[in-house]
Amino acid sequence: MAAQTNDQMDKSFLTASIPELVKGMKQDEKISLLAGKDWWNTVPIPRLNVPSIKLSDGPNGARGESFYHMCPALAFPNATCLGATFSTEIAELMGSLLAEETKSRNASCLLAPTINIQRSPLGGRAFESFSEDPTHSGLLAASYINGLQDKGVSATIKHFVANDQEHERMGEDSIIASRPLRDIYLRPFQIAQKHSKPWAFMTSYNKVNGTHCSENDWLLQDILRKEWKFDGLIMSDWFGVYSVSDSINAGLNIEMPGPTKWRQEELVSHSIHSHKIDKRTLDRNVTQILNWVQKVAKMNESLVYAAPSEEKTRTEHQNADAKILRKIGYEGIVLLKNVDDVLPLNKPQKIGVIGPNAKTKVLTGGGSAQLRSAWSVSPWQGLQSYKPEGVELSYSIGAETSKYLPVLGEEFTTLDKKPGFDLKHYPIIEDKQAPQPVITEQWETSDLFMADFKDPKLGDHYFTELLSIFTPTESGEWEFGSCVTGKAWLWIDDQLILDNSKYTSRGTGYLGNGSLEKKAVFKVEAGKSYSLRYLHDSRVPSTLETSDSTPFNINAMRLGAHPNIDPEQAILDAVELAKSVDVPLIIAGLNADWESEGYDRPNLSLPLRTDELISRVAEANPKTVVVIQAGSAVSMPWIDKVSGVVYAWYGGNETGNSIADIIYGRINPSGRLPITFPKREEDIPAALNYKSARTKIHYEEGIWVGYKHYNERQIKPLFPFGHGLSYTTFEYSDLKITNTPKQGVSPDEWKIEVEVKVKNTGGVIGSHSVHFYTCPPEESPTSLKHPKQTLQAFKKVKDLSPGESTTVTVTLDKYAISHWDEVWNTFRAELGEWSLKVGVDAQTMVGDVRFTIEEDLEWTGL
Repeated sequence: MAAQTNDQMDKSFLTASIPELVKGMKQDEKISLLAGKDWWNTVPIPRLNVPSIKLSDGPNGARGESFYHMCPALAFPNATCLGATFSTEIAELMGSLLAEETKSRNASCLLAPTINIQRSPLGGRAFESFSEDPTHSGLLAASYINGLQDKGVSATIKHFVANDQEHERMGEDSIIASRPLRDIYLRPFQIAQKHSKPWAFMTSYNKVNGTHCSENDWLLQDILRKEWKFDGLIMSDWFGVYSVSDSINAGLNIEMPGPTKWRQEELVSHSIHSHKIDKRTLDRNVTQILNWVQKVAKMNESLVYAAPSEEKTRTEHQNADAKILRKIGYEGIVLLKNVDDVLPLNKPQKIGVIGPNAKTKVLTGGGSAQLRSAWSVSPWQGLQSYKPEGVELSYSIGAETSKYLPVLGEEFTTLDKKPGFDLKHYPIIEDKQAPQPVITEQWETSDLFMADFKDPKLGDHYFTELLSIFTPTESGEWEFGSCVTGKAWLWIDDQLILDNSKYTSRGTGYLGNGSLEKKAVFKVEAGKSYSLRYLHDSRVPSTLETSDSTPFNINAMRLGAHPNIDPEQAILDAVELAKSVDVPLIIAGLNADWESEGYDRPNLSLPLRTDELISRVAEANPKTVVVIQAGSAVSMPWIDKVSGVVYAWYGGNETGNSIADIIYGRINPSGRLPITFPKREEDIPAALNYKSARTKIHYEEGIWVGYKHYNERQIKPLFPFGHGLSYTTFEYSDLKITNTPKQGVSPDEWKIEVEVKVKNTGGVIGSHSVHFYTCPPEESPTSLKHPKQTLQAFKKVKDLSPGESTTVTVTLDKYAISHWDEVWNTFRAELGEWSLKVGVDAQTMVGDVRFTIEEDLEWTGL
């Protein structure tokens, strides 16, 4: 008999008493709820009309249920770009649009936001996080979550806690003293819980102080449930469960993904019978799961109880969605340098666009944040579409900087000359490829991430064949590159040109499952058509050395190709172009191959010969402007040679239009850095203890994370936290405290209001975020050492006209003056005279107003 689907259930569960429901459940039904049904759905209980809830990745867009047949979706600007807006309004707007996207994927829970601290810019998933500052991260996350949950979509705030690097992420032990753990790494989650009450938390892969987070009773029960009064769902990260009884007893509600590895009915029942799990603990977990399912189902009744349907793309809303994505992108873009007002480029002039990122689709970072964009606008397309009258554009690639060769382009088509490729999937019969395929389809990309592609006619292993007609437009050599999780071969006109079936070690691709890219060169004639056949056997080669780098067993294949480029000649061509134009505009940076879940960046440098390209172009023409696409900081050894630097992050679908808006001055830049840009790796606060060393990472920098470290050590960064230029100028005045708390008030009643006047003193309309910092009393023999100033509030002023002024008012509460006291084991404030200042950036303060704390202020919880 077929399993009952949600749409076949009645809706009595929506009004059911969860405690009564739990009393009437069979033990096997209770146990079944403790893990997912599959990769993206919770387990239903048809007998009791308990529906299944569908989840979706992730922080940069709702991908949907398939890694392989991805539904075309909105690709949002990455989290650091959102952080650079310093706008809670923009964060809420993003969450609200993400809710619509999530629902269009038939899901009602989004696995986002990621709010881990950017302890180092080298973190592989740094692009998924907002900031290096806990207050900034927490306030943005709260607004983002409110945007989601106000529309009925459950947020899943992650990764709880200290998943700040990818190196050995499942086994490493983050050793963190209680003060930095509370003040830096738990603080953004605490603030988000206070202001938005996310419906779900996701545990991180790692250990904290000796215990994996998914089985950490202190973290999940003492902190989250008891201190913070969290009453929602706690799920694991995917394959982030490592025990049966320990994780259940700690309060990890659901193991993901399903079907279960650890919570099989026999194992959990045995643990109950042997008294390793109390039946009351099982009931507690089941009650929390059902409360969450009921809340989500009530908010999404028409979605949860709908008949199964295909995921939708929302293309009918593309124009409205594009405006929002474009706005998020340009409000986050940061103008780092602008010598002699070289920008904006809005006068008649010749612009030489240089760089590999100019015509490439670079939308976001890699890993679980990736998705299939419904549309994309490259920087070249945006610059062409919106160029002012009299502006002439020309192009040179300058340098190749991809880790992998780009996926097959428009020179490759299906056998009947349509865009895309023909795919055929064959079962394995008697250890060989079957003579006939059982699945034939057309696909649009030569990067096939088939993690969830299953078919009973194929079995666990199978062959996939990509067929294409290749018609080059220029004669010469083409380079082809193969990256696979199994074995692969490439034929052109029946000539085997590439054999990738005997590799011995894995690379970083496909979450650590992919081979190193193997390359081959083939000579072609312009206009001639060639038949291309790329064959993948999903079985790994016998030559592969055993690897325990990842629990994800993924089937994937990628074929890349481009005309073979002489690296030196490409730079020489770019230099010649630079000499012939008024302004060389270099568009470079990183991409999903360099910044990704699964591995960290080795250093701060731009890839391959990018830095050399920029230096040589700038030497040829000092008016060079550089646009960088990246999710975190990069080094800039050429910074003194160029006239302008624009940091564009990853802009999603509307990348090119957002960049063009800033370059041409259609929009005045207002982004400010949410992270510190170091000059060199040695200046990073975590430089000496970032990687897992014999399974442990000692967070020895303590509370001195990000700008706090640079200020205390008096290290001049490349660009400080909060830095961001504009095409106009702003002036602060009349900073004052308008309301101070009375003495003797409780911590929850402690509030202080502060205001400052902001004036646009330039000649262009512009927006500007105002950053408020608190400064502790002078250090005494009995006080702790504190950062000189810490960001505690911010607000963005929109569209201030030249000469116009406005007053910005914020309210600070107990969080702004509190630190974790390791003797009292509570939060408390230092007694004495405090000051409050406005930060031009984290190292440059203006204004100074004072207030005094005369009585002990002590608290825990929220």
